[in-house]
Amino acid sequence: MKKNTTSLFVTGLGAVVTGIGSLIRGPIGAGVKGFGLAHIFLGTLDRFRPSKRR
Repeated sequence: MKKNTTSLFVTGLGAVVTGIGSLIRGPIGAGVKGFGLAHIFLGTLDRFRPSKRR
């Protein structure tokens, strides 16, 4: 996969997991939601990271 595609995939996966975490109540739902938000954050940061060409 290309860098941009991977970043979008990770961000999209995080959005899906965050949505699922919102549907689950309690501490497990909060953990799932936090896991999804971390993926959104890291996927967005990865999009702005400079790539090193060989």
